Amino acid sequence: MTITVLIVDDSKLARIVAAKALTGLQPDWARQEAANADEAMAVLAAGAIDVALVDYNMPGRSGLDLAADIRAMHPGMPIAVITANVQDEVVMRARAIEAAFVIKPLTQEGLRGFISGAALRLRAAG
Repeated sequence: MTITVLIVDDSKLARIVAAKALTGLQPDWARQEAANADEAMAVLAAGAIDVALVDYNMPGRSGLDLAADIRAMHPGMPIAVITANVQDEVVMRARAIEAAFVIKPLTQEGLRGFISGAALRLRAAG
């Protein structure tokens, strides 16, 4: 079973950094990208996505709003909200929708815990 990760960030560079970190941790996982919430919802509607990495600060809808929409559509999907905005309110809102909180700048080490947990969760569900 191929695992597919959706990387959502309005910055192309940030998507490249996230993809590189992800590849370092799970080289066999596939990736899809989206530059905003609307693109992300179209990707989700078009195919099987197993994990979502969502930037918090994007034009239009925020990453938290997108993560909440994804959670409603896919209750068991591992979701991480990625941001440099480390405020208690943001962390609490992410936890309220059962999303992980990963701090930018994104590194392989920073992503490791979330990806390890996602892999375990997907194996258990599969």
